[in-house]
Amino acid sequence: MEEKCLLQASFNPKVKSYWVLSWVFVSALTIVGIAFIPIVAIIVWMISGKMLDAMSARLLERKLVVKRGIVFVVEKSIPLEKITDVALIQGPIMRLFGLYQLSFETAGQSGTGALVSLVGINEADAFREAILEQKDKLSGDKPAVIEDASSTGDLAGLTQSVQNIEKMLSVLIDEKKNG
Repeated sequence: MEEKCLLQASFNPKVKSYWVLSWVFVSALTIVGIAFIPIVAIIVWMISGKMLDAMSARLLERKLVVKRGIVFVVEKSIPLEKITDVALIQGPIMRLFGLYQLSFETAGQSGTGALVSLVGINEADAFREAILEQKDKLSGDKPAVIEDASSTGDLAGLTQSVQNIEKMLSVLIDEKKNG
């Protein structure tokens, strides 16, 4: 049974320029890379269009499906109930192009950092809010209920345990004084 697609992300074409500028900047930081800046810029520009076309993010009823890659196509399916954080990030170069990065972290993921990051989603804040709203709908958005301990008898048992500990401590103190 195929889940219903609630929202399909679209990507800003400015992300191509962002990728080119980022690679040019990295190349400029290396002595050897400076000579190859024009070649790097052309190659990244040509590849970035295909990369952008290959990227997709779909919000389904119970999961987020992210697909990207040209040579090695990677499709990740993230259950919404496992998502612990959806970060909205904008660095200085991203700000120049009006782009945001969405980073998804999940419960139980190994390693540090985001499980999935997407740069250049149009209306990234709205996409983030849609994910969080759907996650809340799935969880029922019910606040945790703290039961009254006295109604379950736990308070009486806890009180009895504390009294027993106090008696044992009293005996130990008396033995130490007399002993």
